[in-house]
Amino acid sequence: MLLRVESGPPVTATRLAQPYAGIFLTSAPRTPFRTTAGSARKIVITMHVTDCENVPTDAGLPFLDVTLRNARAIQDHSFILGSRYAQDLSQALQVACSNESGNHQNA
Repeated sequence: MLLRVESGPPVTATRLAQPYAGIFLTSAPRTPFRTTAGSARKIVITMHVTDCENVPTDAGLPFLDVTLRNARAIQDHSFILGSRYAQDLSQALQVACSNESGNHQNA
């Protein structure tokens, strides 16, 4: 994912989350992180499967919740990341949950 701030005060990403109970995510850099005007920051998101019974078999419209803050406001956004992401996520979840242990796999 790429966070770009075109103008104005610096923006801090304070939270990245996803809706599935059987998955938690981590990011590099970890939240909170700041991006200044006129620059962009690459964020690598890794999803960790913790409970295969609580992940979707088909992640049709997966979204990412992001909380952004600057000097003037705090905003929560939900981003639907598109069909290619949905297909890749569904495939990764199927692979992670097809292992015998089924737990603590990265997607």
